[in-house]
Amino acid sequence: MVGAGGSGRVGGRALTAARRALATVAALTLVWLGGLLWFAAQLPSEVEDPYSQSDGIVVLTGGATRLAAGFALLDAGKAKQLFISGVHRGTSREHIKRLMEQAPARFECCVDLGKTAEDTAGNAAETATWVARRAIQTLRVVTAGYHMPRSLLEFRQAMPEVTLIAHPVFPEHVKLETWWRWPGTALLLAGEFSKYLVSLFQARLGGLSGSLVPA
Repeated sequence: MVGAGGSGRVGGRALTAARRALATVAALTLVWLGGLLWFAAQLPSEVEDPYSQSDGIVVLTGGATRLAAGFALLDAGKAKQLFISGVHRGTSREHIKRLMEQAPARFECCVDLGKTAEDTAGNAAETATWVARRAIQTLRVVTAGYHMPRSLLEFRQAMPEVTLIAHPVFPEHVKLETWWRWPGTALLLAGEFSKYLVSLFQARLGGLSGSLVPA
């Protein structure tokens, strides 16, 4: 039978463990919030290099703004080839041509569709296949500004030999300048930052695994 003193010690240890757990959770939350603030501050606010030529352009699907930017770059002669990654399997080339009002002849010669990607890592994988097939050495990456850090991370892992040029676009509904005032944007950035951390961890883990493989 446990006496009053024994039960008190057990209760005290449990309380101490609970306090330590709460302190750990609080510390991790503060670190995560600090990381989120850093992440939001690092997001692009403009296209830093709108003028350089590239061998190809890739558009990561996720909004008409991205497609419009990709086709505008192609029309401006910034590259001779355009790859649209992450196209829904049920979407036809004819549908995209009608949507973007692109001349059929130019579309057939210069635009390829990728329909295997289901996430950003998939975008990088199927784009790497296209890059190898088309002998691309410089690639302009078109996606939303908030999505650019994770996209570049995944693309560098998939094709380290290719020079990437970031070309962010800025959907009107994403309020990056005052994101903390907009719940929708705040939740979007919180989710994107968490996904970025997962991608970063996987990249670091992959690099560590590679370094342990004998030459």
